[in-house]
Amino acid sequence: MNRAAFLPALVMVGVCLAACGPSDGAGVTLGKRIAFLLPDSQAARYESQDLPIFEAKMKSLCSDCTVDHHNAHGDASAQLTQAETALAGGANVLVLDPVDASASATIVARAKARRVPVISYDRLVLNAPAVAYFVSFDEAAIGPLQANSLLSALKGKANPTVVMINGDPQDAMARLLKQGVQNTLEGKVNLAQVYDTPHAGLDSAQTEMADALTKLQNKVDGVYAADDAAAGGAIAALIAAGVKPLPPVTGAGADLSAVRRILAGEQYMTAYRSIRTEAESAAQLAYYLAYGVAVPASMTAGKTVDNSSAAIPALLVSPVAVTRLTVISTVIADRFWTKADLCNDQYAAACAAAGVS
Repeated sequence: MNRAAFLPALVMVGVCLAACGPSDGAGVTLGKRIAFLLPDSQAARYESQDLPIFEAKMKSLCSDCTVDHHNAHGDASAQLTQAETALAGGANVLVLDPVDASASATIVARAKARRVPVISYDRLVLNAPAVAYFVSFDEAAIGPLQANSLLSALKGKANPTVVMINGDPQDAMARLLKQGVQNTLEGKVNLAQVYDTPHAGLDSAQTEMADALTKLQNKVDGVYAADDAAAGGAIAALIAAGVKPLPPVTGAGADLSAVRRILAGEQYMTAYRSIRTEAESAAQLAYYLAYGVAVPASMTAGKTVDNSSAAIPALLVSPVAVTRLTVISTVIADRFWTKADLCNDQYAAACAAAGVS
């Protein structure tokens, strides 16, 4: 091909690349900028897990895309400034975990003015109809997951006696958990003692469990504890009362101490929210939005959440039950906890017995 013929052909290739963008999962020739706006450094997960997982997933989808990362350190006005800086710098998508759910509506409005889609990540931005998607966990599924796990552990027992330790009744999430658990357990167990725990935590749960054991003369078949702190308190009371064998105790959060208790046979299960799945799902969604690719309907399965001004399409990650049999396939496989984290000297034998070593 002579030079005169070659130059128009080269121009046409460039036009096609610019117009068509990358193919899904293929190497990318034209990078995009994705702003990943995190709320604080109080929770270690954001910098140690969410960010590197999100960046790695974006890199696998789009080799020359840029993740523009900012952490507001708990300051809503700083987050607004960071968002404006990202928009001015050419961000194609904002992935926003809001410091202030209501105030962050301003960020969404600024992004809309530039035709930049916003993914509300982990926490929902309120009063902002322009939010494109919400990516978080299916919190409504945690209560039924815990309750069904407890029923599985109690299988074969007729009308088992269960102690229920709920969270703070003033907390909307605690009320949601309680409702989901009660709906699942209704008519299947004897809820002999039920506690709603303001300022829920280990000490409060230990006191409540000790009270229940006194009233029930140590005859308890199972314990529903709303989270891992409450589970730890309940187990401490059971051990102090000399209850053997320990009844199955639920939890939620996949705290390090809880997973260790599961390996040791003290706690039956914990509900695990996979940060890896959440962050990778957000990255995949950001990739689609950045390149104008149609988002597969299967990603949201038709789910929406109400943010007080619109029904926002929602990608909700289902919680997973972690038991002694599934520690390796869940929290270790996700690198949420490593074997080294779990198997210190005190738990080395428990890890070996569970095949974690």
